[in-house]
Amino acid sequence: MSASFQHGQDTGPAVGILLCNLGSPDAPTAPAVRRYLAQFLSDRRVVEIPRWLWWPILHGIILRVRPAKSAAKYASVWMPEGAPLKVHTERQAKQLQGWLGERGHRVQVRWAMRYGNPSIASQLDVLKSQGARRILVFNAYPQYCAATVASVMDEVSAWLQRQRWLPELRVVNHYPDHPSYLQALVHSAHSHWQRHGRGQALVLSFHGMPERTLHLGDPYFCECHKTARLLTEALGLKPQDVHIAFQSRFGRAKWLEPSTESVLKRLGSQGVQDVDVMCPGFAADCLETLEEIAMEGQETFREAGGGTLRYIPCLNDSPEGMRAMTDIAESHLQGWPTQDTPSAPALALRAQRARELGAPA
Repeated sequence: MSASFQHGQDTGPAVGILLCNLGSPDAPTAPAVRRYLAQFLSDRRVVEIPRWLWWPILHGIILRVRPAKSAAKYASVWMPEGAPLKVHTERQAKQLQGWLGERGHRVQVRWAMRYGNPSIASQLDVLKSQGARRILVFNAYPQYCAATVASVMDEVSAWLQRQRWLPELRVVNHYPDHPSYLQALVHSAHSHWQRHGRGQALVLSFHGMPERTLHLGDPYFCECHKTARLLTEALGLKPQDVHIAFQSRFGRAKWLEPSTESVLKRLGSQGVQDVDVMCPGFAADCLETLEEIAMEGQETFREAGGGTLRYIPCLNDSPEGMRAMTDIAESHLQGWPTQDTPSAPALALRAQRARELGAPA
């Protein structure tokens, strides 16, 4: 009796990177938002409430009322190519492969959303089919939180359980104090101030989480404060000129404080006329930064007596942001067989890029 075994031929790089972010609906419509919210709010990492209590609220109230309101908000920030978070994440993935290639790394980079499309499982399937035997899961969240990073790894684990031949895995699960990340934020702030002037105060707004997550052991709150402290020092600002806040509160539970809304109201009532807002916890702009901060935040600030709120965009695929992302990825790739001998044009391009960023080649 004879047997034939076919393990497949490597058709691409042996190392793959999966860049992961939260997700967005497929369209700015109520049905699409309902599908997205149903998946998002069914995640036990996101809503840590017993199912017998949460399920009637989710399906009886939230998914009946919220999709239409959220769809209108998504429509206000929708880009020609799609949802902002998806557009920016796709651009980051493409550029990350290019930047790593300039440094001599032969890797395949894909991107995925924890909720919605493209799914984590589908992109892991693609990487494996392309010959990836080692995969770096790059969580785009700078500060670690179980509701984000751990949820991504739950999905990766579910995919692994369906595989016979498992790839080696490494994980980027946070980078709140990475020098390149902080340097990119500093450059972003300075560039914004050079174009628009500096406000009387700087608000650093992070995604909100229930306070109980801190007591349960999440380092998120502490890592947000660490990023804020290091960024304040790097910008040369006085602590009293920088305000840390948390946005996107939901439900009646006690959330991390102070809220971004309360900080903006307080500054406006104190006569502050110009405020700058950054969201260092987001690698890419999304509904939460573009609509909740740049639009709703401006309205909140003005109604409280303030003047102009200037939103400083996320790093997105800016050269400084991509350099930071590349540095982080490269540090996690060490020891894996990614190195190709750089060609002369690649070396020249790398040197040019370094000169533009003011860094050694």
